[in-house]
Amino acid sequence: KGLGVDVNASDCWGRTALHLACYIGDYRGVELLLQAGARAQCWDKQRKATPLHCAASCGSVECIGLLLAKGADINAGIEKHSPLHYAVQRNSKRCVEYLLKNGANPNTPQVYTQTPLHVAASNGFVECMDLLLNNGADARSQYGQKKITSLHLAASENYLECVKLLLNAGADIDARNKDQQTPLHLACLSQCHETVTYLISKNADVHAVYRDGRTALHASIVKESRFWDTTLSLLKAKVDVNRADNFGYTPLHIAALNEFSSCVFLLIEYGADITARTNGGVSALSFIIRRTPEIIPKYIDKLDTAISVNSIHEIGDVDCEIRLDFRLLVPNNDRGETELLLAFIEVGQRRILKHPLCETFLLLKWRRIRKFFLFSLFFHGLFVLLFTAYVLGVYVKDCRTLTCRTAPYIPVLGYSVIFQNLTLMTKELFQMMHGFVGYVRYWENWLQWSIVVGVFLCTQNPTAEISTVPIWQHHVAAIVIFLAWLELMMLVGRFPVFGLYVQMFTTVAVNFAKFLMAYCCLLIAFGLSFCVLFPNYIAFKQILRGLLKTIVMMAGELEFEDIFYGNSLKIQYPGTAHGMFLAFVLLVTVILTNLLVGLAVSDIQGLQQSAGLDRLSRQAELISRLESLMFSKLLRKAPIRLWAIFQKIALLKTSRFRLHFRVKPNDPREKRIPKELITSIYKLVAERRERNQSMKRKRTHRNMQTFRELLEEDAAAMVTLRRQRFKTRTSNKNRTVSESPYLASGVGGRSVHGSSSTSSQQLKALEEGQKLILMKLDELGKEVDSLKAKVKTG
Repeated sequence: KGLGVDVNASDCWGRTALHLACYIGDYRGVELLLQAGARAQCWDKQRKATPLHCAASCGSVECIGLLLAKGADINAGIEKHSPLHYAVQRNSKRCVEYLLKNGANPNTPQVYTQTPLHVAASNGFVECMDLLLNNGADARSQYGQKKITSLHLAASENYLECVKLLLNAGADIDARNKDQQTPLHLACLSQCHETVTYLISKNADVHAVYRDGRTALHASIVKESRFWDTTLSLLKAKVDVNRADNFGYTPLHIAALNEFSSCVFLLIEYGADITARTNGGVSALSFIIRRTPEIIPKYIDKLDTAISVNSIHEIGDVDCEIRLDFRLLVPNNDRGETELLLAFIEVGQRRILKHPLCETFLLLKWRRIRKFFLFSLFFHGLFVLLFTAYVLGVYVKDCRTLTCRTAPYIPVLGYSVIFQNLTLMTKELFQMMHGFVGYVRYWENWLQWSIVVGVFLCTQNPTAEISTVPIWQHHVAAIVIFLAWLELMMLVGRFPVFGLYVQMFTTVAVNFAKFLMAYCCLLIAFGLSFCVLFPNYIAFKQILRGLLKTIVMMAGELEFEDIFYGNSLKIQYPGTAHGMFLAFVLLVTVILTNLLVGLAVSDIQGLQQSAGLDRLSRQAELISRLESLMFSKLLRKAPIRLWAIFQKIALLKTSRFRLHFRVKPNDPREKRIPKELITSIYKLVAERRERNQSMKRKRTHRNMQTFRELLEEDAAAMVTLRRQRFKTRTSNKNRTVSESPYLASGVGGRSVHGSSSTSSQQLKALEEGQKLILMKLDELGKEVDSLKAKVKTG
C-alpha cells in the first residue's frame, strides 16, 4: 500500500486480488489484503461471484470468517447462487455448517430458482442435505421450467439416503413436475430399483400417470434395462398391468415392441392381457408374434399346466379327476370370453385351438351360446320363406298375357315381409354402429344390405294389383330371391356340422373366379374367333352373346353336329372353322376344364385335411361375433336385469362351471364331452406326467452317481488313513530301549500319540460319512423303485 498499489484493482473480468486469494484459500493473503483496505463485498463484472463466493467454492472456513468479519454479505446473490450454493457444491460440510450458523438463508426468495438443497440432491451429498434440512431448507421447493423438486433429482439418480432424508423432512412423495412426472416415474425411467422399492414402501402412487397417459410401469420398460427388478417391484405392488396410454399402448405392447422377451413373459405371468389393442387396432399378441415369437411355446406350456390331475387318485383309477382351468383363456371379461382365441386366429396361430383346453372351452361356450345363433337362423329362415311365398304369389305369373288377380293373403305376406325386413335392417344398423370398420370389411354384410334394399323395392305397395307391377321389379325380385337363399346357405354354413361343406363351396368358387380371370383372354379369343367364323348363327351374331356361348361351350355344350352338319345353315368358312373348333375342344374343353376339376379336388382335399381346425376357427369366430354384439357398449344402457340375463346365458364365468371344469376320463358314465376330446386330455396329462417322472429319474440317477463317487473317495481316504495308522504303530514298537526315557515319554511321545489320535478321529468321521452316504443311496434306491412301480401302474 505504501508503494501506491491499488488493492482493489481488477482484471478484465472484474476479479480483484481478494477474489483470487479467496479462490485458492490463501488465508494469509486474504488477511493482508483486508488489512490493506481491500473491499470484502465486491462483484466481478458478470455479477456471479464475490470474494465470499470464491472462499466458499474452495471450502475455506478461515477465509469465510475473515470476510464476514469485514462485512461481507453472507446471502449475496441469493436470487441465483449464494455462497451457500458454492459450499454445497464443494460438498464442504464445515463451510455449510459455518455459513448456516452465521445466518445464511438455505432457501431462495425467487420462485423456481435452484436452491442449495437442489444442488445437494442432484449430487447425492447426504451430509450437506442433512444440515440444510435441519436448518429450515424447504423440501418441497421447485426448480426451473420443469418445476423439479429435490426429491425428483435424488430419485432419478438413485440417491436412496437423500430420498429418505427428504421424505422424513416432509417432501411430497407424489410431487409433479411440468410433465406430470412423480419421483417414482423418474426412478423407473432411470432403473433405480432400490429407490423404486423404497418409494413403493412409503405408499407412492403407483397408478399415477404422466405425459401421454403413461404409468410407472410404462416407464420401467426402457431399452437400457437388462434386469426387470424395477418392473417386478411395481407388479408386486398391484399396479394395473393393463393400463393403456393415450395411444392405446399397454406395458405389454411396449415390451414386445422392444423385443424384451423376458419382460413380456413376466408381464403375462402377472395377468397382462395379450388381446389388448392399440387405438389403431393392433393387439399385443401381434407384436409378440413378430418381435418375441419365443414366448408362444411358453404360453402353450401355461395351457398345459392349466390341466391338472387330482393328486388323491392315480391317473389310471376310475375315480381319477382331471381339472381344466379356463381362467388363462379369459384374460379380460369386458370384451367377451373368446377374445383371446380370436386374437390367435387373426395372427395365424390357429393351431392353438387344437389344444385340449381350448377345444373343451369352445365346446362348452358353443353349448351356451348356440341358442342365440339358432334364434337368428330361425328368424332369417322365416324371413326367406315369407319373402319366397310373396315372390311366388306376385312375380311368377305373367300378367302381360293373362288376367291376374291379387290373392287375399298377398297383402298380409307383404306387410309381414316389410316388418321382418325392418327388423333385419335394425340389426344391421346396430352391427354397423358397434364396429364400422370391421363391418364394412366383411363381404356378407354387403350381401345383407343388398337383400334389405331389394326387398323394399319388391314390396313397395303390397296392396297393388299384380297386373300393375312394373317390369323392373321382376328383375329385382329374381336377383333378391337368389341372394336371400344364398345368405340362408351361408348362415347354415356357420353351424359347425355343415360349415365344412359350405366352406368347400365358397373356396372352390373363389378359386374358380381367380382361374377364370387368369384364362379370360383365352376365352375371349375363342369367342371373337367364333363370331367371325359363324356369323350366320344366332348365338354368335353379337359379341356379348358369343362370349356367353363360349363359356357355355366350356362346360361341354359343344353342339358339334348342329353347327357343322345341320341342314338349315351352311358353314361359310370351312377348314378354318373346323380347325378353330378343334383347338377349342382340346385347349378349353379338355385341358382347361380338367385343370379346373383338378384344382377343385386339390382344394377339397386340403380343406378335408384341416377340417377340424377350420371348424374350430369358424366356431370361435361365430361365438366371438355373437358375444361382441350381446355385450356391446351400445347395450350398456339396457336394464340391468336384461344385462344380467344375457351374462347368465352366454358366459361361462356365471355358470355352474365358474371357469373350471372337472372330467373323469376313466369313468364310462362321463358323457359331457366327446370321447375323442377326453382321450386327448388324458394323453396330454399322461405325457406330461411321464416327462416329469423321467426328469425326476434322471435327477435321482445323477444324485446316486455323485454319492457313489463320494463313497469311493471316502473309501480311498479310509485306506490311506489305515495305512498311516499301521505305520505309526510299527514305528512305535521298533523304538530302541537306548532312547532316553524323557524323550520317549516326553515331547516326542506326545506327538506320536497326538498324530495317532488325530488319524483315529478322521477315520471315525469318514466312517460316519460313509454310513450317511449309504443311507442316502438306500433312500434313492427306494425312490427309483417307487417311480418304476408308478410308471407300470400308469
